[in-house]
Amino acid sequence: MSPHPYTIRRSRRAKHARIVVSADGVEVVVPERFPISRVEPFVAEKRPWIERTLRRYRRFAEARPPARLHDGGELPYLGERLALRVRTEPGRVRAHVARREGELLVALGAAHELSAELEAWFRRRARSEVEPRLDAATVRAGVRYTSLQIRAQRTRWASCSSSGAMSFNWRLLLAPPEILDYVVEHEVAHLTVHDHSERFWSLLEGRWPGYRSHERWLRDHGHTLRL
Repeated sequence: MSPHPYTIRRSRRAKHARIVVSADGVEVVVPERFPISRVEPFVAEKRPWIERTLRRYRRFAEARPPARLHDGGELPYLGERLALRVRTEPGRVRAHVARREGELLVALGAAHELSAELEAWFRRRARSEVEPRLDAATVRAGVRYTSLQIRAQRTRWASCSSSGAMSFNWRLLLAPPEILDYVVEHEVAHLTVHDHSERFWSLLEGRWPGYRSHERWLRDHGHTLRL
């Protein structure tokens, strides 16, 4: 079995060496005083698990084609695949992104970056997709939230603070619509129960009986939700 490349990161907070496998590759996180000579044996011991995890990531990535960010490409949007139509106008000052039926039309100036403009569009769309879902879910539950933010968290899909402030990851728009619906319902349940205790999961089960399958979908496919 050929070794897979990995990066090493020292962490003040780490008490033990650990391996993080993601769609971006393999990272070994070690305490500040951890001897570098011990990293390779540690990785070799975990290599079967690393290879299994990487194969699982590849299998799920193949099942969900990635976004293709160029004229004639396509990208996912709540269960659809939008055809991307891109044109460059050197004199254009402001980029313009608009959806028309099954297409996403993009006009760029010379200084604009396609991926950055697409992310900005997804962020704007995320608010318009999340807000009505959130309003409806809180009305059904008889609770209130205090604010809504759209972010680009690396490791979280959403959050609910003790004050009722809600935050959602715009990348949820790259998932099927039922996944976004579930994450909204999950966070609304946190307005009643703030932790992940048995009481929380029981409440969520009553409101969203299929939540386990959606949790599993996010665990298996979450790494593919990227531009």
